[in-house]
Amino acid sequence: MEFARVAVPVRLPGLFDYRLPAPVTDSASAERLPGRMCRVPFAGRELDGVIMEIVDRSDIPVEQVRTVLEIDEDLPSLPKSWRDLVRFVSDYYHEPLGEVVALALPAGWTARRKRWYAPRPLPSSSSPASNGAPRLTAEQQSACAQVPDAGYGATLLQGVTGSGKTEVYLSLIARTLAAGQQVLVLAPEINLAEQLHRAVSARLPQVDSRLVHSERAKGDIARAWLAALQGEAKVVVGTRLALFAPLSELGLIVVDEEHDASYKQQEGVRYHGRDMAVWRAHLLGIPIVLGSATPSMESYRHATSGRYRWARLPSRVLAPNLPRITCIDTRREQLDGGITPTLRAALEQRLARAEQSLVFLNRRGYAPVMHCRFCGWLADCRHCAAHLVFHASDRRLRCHHCGAVQSLPRACPDCGNQDLQLTGRGTQRLEAQLAALFPTARIVRVDRDSHRRPADWAATVRALERGEADLLVGTQMLAKGHDFPKLTLVGIVDADSALFAADFRGPERLFAQLMQVAGRAGRAHLPGEVMVQTGRPDHPLYAALLSQDYDLFAREELSHRQRAGLPPYSFQALLVADAPALDDVTDFLARAAESARRIASAAVMVYDPVPMRLARRAGRERAQLLIESEHRPALQGFLREWVTALHGQRLRRSGLRWRVDVDPLEF
Repeated sequence: MEFARVAVPVRLPGLFDYRLPAPVTDSASAERLPGRMCRVPFAGRELDGVIMEIVDRSDIPVEQVRTVLEIDEDLPSLPKSWRDLVRFVSDYYHEPLGEVVALALPAGWTARRKRWYAPRPLPSSSSPASNGAPRLTAEQQSACAQVPDAGYGATLLQGVTGSGKTEVYLSLIARTLAAGQQVLVLAPEINLAEQLHRAVSARLPQVDSRLVHSERAKGDIARAWLAALQGEAKVVVGTRLALFAPLSELGLIVVDEEHDASYKQQEGVRYHGRDMAVWRAHLLGIPIVLGSATPSMESYRHATSGRYRWARLPSRVLAPNLPRITCIDTRREQLDGGITPTLRAALEQRLARAEQSLVFLNRRGYAPVMHCRFCGWLADCRHCAAHLVFHASDRRLRCHHCGAVQSLPRACPDCGNQDLQLTGRGTQRLEAQLAALFPTARIVRVDRDSHRRPADWAATVRALERGEADLLVGTQMLAKGHDFPKLTLVGIVDADSALFAADFRGPERLFAQLMQVAGRAGRAHLPGEVMVQTGRPDHPLYAALLSQDYDLFAREELSHRQRAGLPPYSFQALLVADAPALDDVTDFLARAAESARRIASAAVMVYDPVPMRLARRAGRERAQLLIESEHRPALQGFLREWVTALHGQRLRRSGLRWRVDVDPLEF
């Protein structure tokens, strides 16, 4: 008798055995079943799952094994390489395979829903004929030559902003398509994914390319998956969600802005899209390109050690020079609403010349703190250990962590004082200040409050291209990948707020952010200038920024990390837990730490449980336990045994939830 081992979308480890239904009990039919969608009975419900393998015996008594209800013979079978990918994600991140499969499959890809089968009209030809490809520079040609035509090889494409990394991607994509293979292109954010998809469609209009991200309709994503699986879609572009697209003839993977933390999923299965893309390329034996102006410390170390190929684009394509960067010492200049006289004068000059400027502040809202100066009351979130942020657009207080909204109080709830104060500034307050300073300027604010949908961003881009805006005010949404030819000045406000972050990755993220946003200036024939307002202009990070020397910064940062034994010179995992009551969290983590110390070898360090930086979120208390090792195999071996023990623990009925986060980026 043969049994189907099925991945079921539940938070329980392992696969579940089911009998095959009578029509497919013969061996010839059973060989076609791995990778098929099926519907099975589970704990009083009917659930969709994926048949991962067929076995001839089960560890469960035969009389207790239930039967598969339905096998979808219409949907193509998910290939072995796809099943190997989700197995590896499950094994590496120590998450139940069923949960990984549920994450990896698009909504609607089930054994019963077929509404999305209607085919989308395809281009008239799948030829990779190029539409007006520009001649590559010598640097771009050299970069392309370093990426192998076939066989596994990871290449770090490090290019300054405006150096034409996208042109390198497009050239490599065309080369891969000409060889009859498919391409996967990943971007960290929806706007960048859509921008890259437009570039592919414009350059290769006869090629069937598909766009995959969370804002797309479920049917569109499911159709894209089917087209990829059947070999019709030649290029799939998307966010980390697209990592799992079942491209049956994949020949190249491109990861743009590879350093971006958005590739790491922070909820549910906490996988890293870039890292798993590298593993997928290794599994398939195909090249992968990791592009960035400011590579992650992990990728930079791999490149300098020779593990990755290292292609560099040190020059801009259109602009003759990089923008000039200067620091404005806020200890010596009086701030007027967050703007120094020097920055104000520079903005006035650009307005007089009909050029565009960007004022960058990575904090949305109007003011981050509302307080009473008489009694000390603070407007705090009732559900989180965080302050509420005042939003002037609707005159509400909002929590940026749980989304809670409160009405604006007319007086202090504690003492009745009606003169409540607003401290600090966000993009809304900065926008109002700039409007007061420059009443005739056309100002556009770009943040998650003003641009909630991809269509909002597309409208802003069109307005900028038509010259309908003079001043941009925005957050990190503006920092990456965008090209505005008339933008010649970038002013960075409150740059020091992240300079001394508690997270050891704070300097890396700040430097990357500043370099990226500085790169928006002077990308065409007009020279660019960047002004950074700081109270610590002598800090080493700013010294590297002024010289625009990422290598100097990276070498210094890696040296600090090595001395401290921090990643990428060590490997980490977090056990994070949350519950309505703090005692339940601390009790669980204390028992988990005790079992960890019994299991851990000398190569694995187990730290004490501590509260998370945001100790309460959405009404749940949160704490964490850090595990660290200098050797990845030692850490993984420990985690396999420890996570099994954690699943075996009896939990109180306290609503406690826990997850293991391997290679964490947030603490």
